[in-house]
Amino acid sequence: MSTLSKTRHNEEHAHWGGVFAMTLCVFVLIASEFLPVSLLTPIATDLRVSEGLAGQGIAISGALAVLTSLSLTTLAGNLNRKFLLLGMTALMAVSGMIVAMSSSYTVYMVGRALIGVAIGGFWSMSAATALRLVPQRLVPRALAIFNGGNALATVVAAPLGSYLGAVIGWRGAFFCLVPVAIVAFVWQCFSLPAMKTDKGPRSGGSIFGLLSQPLVAIGLLACGLFFMGQFSLFTYVRPFLESVTQVKIATLSLILLTIGVAGFIGTLVISYFLKVGFYSTLIAIPLLMAVIAGMLMFNGHNVWMVTVLLGFWGLMATAAPTGWWTWVARTLPDDAEAGGGLMVAVVQLSIALGSTLGGLAFDHRGWQSTFALSGGLLLAAAGLTFLTSRRK
Repeated sequence: MSTLSKTRHNEEHAHWGGVFAMTLCVFVLIASEFLPVSLLTPIATDLRVSEGLAGQGIAISGALAVLTSLSLTTLAGNLNRKFLLLGMTALMAVSGMIVAMSSSYTVYMVGRALIGVAIGGFWSMSAATALRLVPQRLVPRALAIFNGGNALATVVAAPLGSYLGAVIGWRGAFFCLVPVAIVAFVWQCFSLPAMKTDKGPRSGGSIFGLLSQPLVAIGLLACGLFFMGQFSLFTYVRPFLESVTQVKIATLSLILLTIGVAGFIGTLVISYFLKVGFYSTLIAIPLLMAVIAGMLMFNGHNVWMVTVLLGFWGLMATAAPTGWWTWVARTLPDDAEAGGGLMVAVVQLSIALGSTLGGLAFDHRGWQSTFALSGGLLLAAAGLTFLTSRRK
């Protein structure tokens, strides 16, 4: 039976259990991807590497996510997508165990590489999976539920990771994700329907063909620079708070919670601002974040000022992806799936590059250079977003 026929069949039955099982996967994925942010210092100390090198655990997961998102459809062929999703979920659990039990920096990086494969595989299939689980008219609701797992992880992962790291150690914090991944695996076994694919793989050239359109190329470059600027700074927030602001673990967890809660609020209100002024909102976000990066350079020792500034940073940074995914839907209404796959690759590659460059600057030039780099990248993102709006 063709994919279209299966989609029509779903008009009669929506697999909401599968939607919520995948949402739990989203939570574990996001928590796993960014847990090192709140545990960077103890990871570096235990593995006897610099904080910059420890931060490359985020870079390698982003790099593997890029490769996976661009190649998974071809490599998977006609494999039942249910089995593929189950494999990615199992990979999450394996990654968590490897990282938790890593005896060296190399083993730690192998575990981080595996979570990158799971991230790229899951997100590249998320929209197509939603189409298979629910009627087409309910797809936006299903995707919103998926993103609810993202928002929840954003709120709790960093502060909870920081707290657990202090109580049971950074290895224990990573290991806590393993049983959650196992629960998601079992849930998916029972709730996901068989998702067979049509014979005859689609050409991957359509994805890269989109880059021949100037509007798409400039917009994706603007998006990429935004994520580079965001994660060149955010990856090294904990070392900054501990060494510059000199906060204790309780205050550190509170600040990270503030960032998460502010980000959750941002995801709730961003749609209003996008309706009022779409491109003006996409331009204003990186501009304001660049200002925050600059203000942190001059107020890094003031804990109250730092808390407020990072709260506003979280408010905008967490909401911004909603704007860029909306841009894909507006710009490529007939190629949204291909554009979404390309967006996953751009975002993950940018996270990898941003955290790498930020780590090099942090280790060799000091934290001020990392924040200056972030501000410069964000200003460039704002400029290219303006050019995108003019071309539109």
